[in-house]
Amino acid sequence: MFLKDIQVIGLDDGAPTFHSSCGSWVHSKFDNPIKRIFFNNKSYLPCETPEGLKEYREKELTLMRGFGIKEREAHDRIYDYDVYNDLGDPDSDPDLKRPVLGGKDHPYPRRCRTGRPRCKTDPMSETPSSDVYVPRDESFSGVKQLSFAFNTVYSVLHAIVPTLQTSFIDTNLPFPFFTAIDKMYNEGIDIPELPHKGILDLFPRLMKAVTDLNNSVICFETPAVFEKDKFSWFRDDEFARQLLAGINPHAIRRVTEWPPKSNLDPEIYGSAESAITTEIVEKEIKGLMTVKEAMEQKRLYVLDYHDIFIPYVSNVRELENTTLYGSRTLFLLTHDNILRVVAIELTRPKSDTQPQWRQVFTPGWDATSSWLWRIAKAHVLAQDSGYHQLVSHWLRTHCCTEPYIIATNRQLSAMHPIYRLIDPHFRYTMEINALAREALINAGGIIESCFSPGKYSIELSSAAYDLQWQFNTEALPEDLISRGLAEKDEAAPHGLRLFISDFPYANDGLLIWDSIKQWVSDYVNYYYPDPKLVETDEELQAWWTEIRTEGHGDKKDEPWWPVLKTPEDLIQIITTIVWVTSGHHAAVNFGQYDFAGYFPNRPTTARKNIPSEYGYSSQEWKDFVDKPEIALLHTFPSQALASKVMAVLDVLSTHSPDEEYMGEYMEAAWKDDPEISAAFERFRGRLMEIEGIIDSRNLDPELKNRHGAGVVPYQLLKPFSEPGVTMKGIPYSISI
Repeated sequence: MFLKDIQVIGLDDGAPTFHSSCGSWVHSKFDNPIKRIFFNNKSYLPCETPEGLKEYREKELTLMRGFGIKEREAHDRIYDYDVYNDLGDPDSDPDLKRPVLGGKDHPYPRRCRTGRPRCKTDPMSETPSSDVYVPRDESFSGVKQLSFAFNTVYSVLHAIVPTLQTSFIDTNLPFPFFTAIDKMYNEGIDIPELPHKGILDLFPRLMKAVTDLNNSVICFETPAVFEKDKFSWFRDDEFARQLLAGINPHAIRRVTEWPPKSNLDPEIYGSAESAITTEIVEKEIKGLMTVKEAMEQKRLYVLDYHDIFIPYVSNVRELENTTLYGSRTLFLLTHDNILRVVAIELTRPKSDTQPQWRQVFTPGWDATSSWLWRIAKAHVLAQDSGYHQLVSHWLRTHCCTEPYIIATNRQLSAMHPIYRLIDPHFRYTMEINALAREALINAGGIIESCFSPGKYSIELSSAAYDLQWQFNTEALPEDLISRGLAEKDEAAPHGLRLFISDFPYANDGLLIWDSIKQWVSDYVNYYYPDPKLVETDEELQAWWTEIRTEGHGDKKDEPWWPVLKTPEDLIQIITTIVWVTSGHHAAVNFGQYDFAGYFPNRPTTARKNIPSEYGYSSQEWKDFVDKPEIALLHTFPSQALASKVMAVLDVLSTHSPDEEYMGEYMEAAWKDDPEISAAFERFRGRLMEIEGIIDSRNLDPELKNRHGAGVVPYQLLKPFSEPGVTMKGIPYSISI
């Protein structure tokens, strides 16, 4: 039974009304004879707990940590850690074996333990299943009055996508011409009959379906970027603009050394120094400034996917219908605050049989170099799509948050004020992560079949975790500083001076960050008026220790972990976690369909090598010279792959009708305390004010990265939204 709350009214002794917001499933006594414990809405630090409650507080935490090693059952409320050893399925197919993520070889955050039996052919791997355990109170369906989001995602992955695939005789068939892509939006795709017609009732606008007696047609909604300007995907200015106002603003960095160099072993991968030379850059910027001046003025930026992708190039090239390069893309920041793309370097590392190959491409003034440039750009976009999905999205939000959720439930009592502050930011995340392990990031799943770098995708996210992830730089200001995009400046807004002043993600994100930090500060300072209370709070200290040593145990010895001794330390830690689960996730998630639904704008994979790699006497080069448009279409995803990606991105970009937006509703425990209630109302008011600020920015003609002819306004960090695919709205948690 799901117990929403308990109220005891009108006690005879005149005591105040008892009110407990339970929000929890109560198990059957036949499943588990242990009785449940619920506390009222008043929060207590451990040292302030009334004597009569201490035993119950400790007992409940012990139950949440669990005991034994048996397989978890659906009614359990046990939180424990495990490695990612359940993504493969070697018992059904040896090619579906995947490495264990978590440990020395492949560092990774931990997931929730399920205790499923091990595979027969690989005792290191856990048997996959279609019903992955999550603690009962983390379950998505049933907790919400409408389980729209979960059921829709499940239906797309298990019914719509397989049905779409059967409509293509050859799943590797490319689009024959560009107008064939447009037909997906205005004429649709003929598909066999769906498993049941009622499945379409789940979609408010995800796909328009026209059904008659004989067949069904799925017609995709036109994405916003394509609807505003059908040719924007073709232009270099839009390519650069979307690095600041698109769905992956987390990869661009300022160039701080020249020439750019790789950190990889040149004996294994070839020359470390970039082939983009001073002469190439200064020729392209045509006397505006020298490279030295550009760096001194902080005007040189790079999208560097060299070191992260190069180690996988040889293996990926052995897979069918896909290829991979390492890449560097260089940009110049103009005096109008516009990024101008200067050059693209594609690299194939040396191997036992081939020397290193690399080439620098520039926009060009002749037909051949212009078409090579477009194909090179498609390769970079495919890498950016893969990095976005695997690192900026999955790793940095979904994956890295799960250890916070586990530690919170194991170490912080439900009556702890910090538990009640952060719990709304964890709702439904473990359930959506379990679904991802079942059908999105699993071996042969959506990510591996649709994104670069194929079957090595999640392994690559482990490499990114090892090389790049730091808790302290998950905070927005520190992230911008670490990428060379900003510096501390007390005189500047938010105490930060942006080197690209028209940077929509950073500009709007800092408004959200500051609002979150003020709300968290008001809350923490209320419960910890004496700074010593933080250091002596045994639950809080155990929570932070467990996050570092268990949940992110592969990085437990890193020097950058914040200490937790003062309220200021706690405020920074909590603000970082809240930002990742709310603002960061919203920025990378809810624009996916409108930016990538027209896939030439953001192809998810590149299937053919660039023609110049083969040499000018090759058949590939001759075919390219004869019909360059066909070469580009063959580089793009196939018809079957594109339709699969569009269906999935559409549903993942959708707000459900019962979405819970940050600052919209007050938790009962906050409402019962006048000071916390007032602080929350101030927080809500600031978020409503930010709505108007963002609207006014999107109307400012001076802000060319968010306003202009055919430009999609930047709304991904607007706090509130109506249901559907809206490109705005910040939910409390990672709920889709």
